Amino acid sequence: MAKSSFVSLILSILYIASTATSASTTGSSASAANFIKASCTATTYPALCVQSLSLYATSINQSPRQLIQTALAVSLDKAQSTKTFVYKLTRFNGVQPREKAAIKDCFEEIDDTVDRLAKSVKELKSMGSSKGKDFQWHISNVQTWISAGLTDENTCVDGFAGKALNGRIKNSIKARFVHVERVTSNALALINKFGSKY
Repeated sequence: MAKSSFVSLILSILYIASTATSASTTGSSASAANFIKASCTATTYPALCVQSLSLYATSINQSPRQLIQTALAVSLDKAQSTKTFVYKLTRFNGVQPREKAAIKDCFEEIDDTVDRLAKSVKELKSMGSSKGKDFQWHISNVQTWISAGLTDENTCVDGFAGKALNGRIKNSIKARFVHVERVTSNALALINKFGSKY
C-alpha cells in the first residue's frame, strides 16, 4: 500500500511538472508568436511575414537579431528555390526565342539575388555584437545588397513585358519572383527597423 501511494505521489509530481513545463513552453511560444506578429507590422506584407516566420517562432523567441537572421534566411531559401525552377526552364525545349532570352535573363537576375542574399546572411552572422560605426557599416552593407536583390527581381519580371510573352511560363516565373520580392521586402523592412534601434 505504501509502495502504491509512493508511486501515485511520484506520478502526480511528474504530471504537475510536465503540465507546468508545457504551460511554460506554451506561454513562451505565445510570446514568441506575439513578438513576430508585432514585428511584422513594420513590413509591407505583414500577413506573409507572420506566415513565413511563425514556423521558426521557437528559434526566434523574442530576439530581434534572430528575427532578422531568420527573415533573411527565409528570403534566401525562396530565392534559391526560384533559381532552381528558372534553371530548369532554361533547359526546357520548345520555347519561343524571345521567351528563352527572357528566361535566361531571369536566371542571371535570380542568380545575382541569391548571391546578394547569401552575402547578407554572412554579413549578419559576422556582425556579432558590433556596436556604433562598425554595426552601422554591417547593416548598411546588408541593406545595400538586399535592395540590389530587389532590383534584380523586378528586372526579371519587367523582361516579360508585352503581350507576345503572355502565357504559363511568364505567369509561373512572375508568381515566384513576386513571392521572393515580398519576403525579401519584408526582411529588408525588419532589418531597417533593427538598424534604426541600435
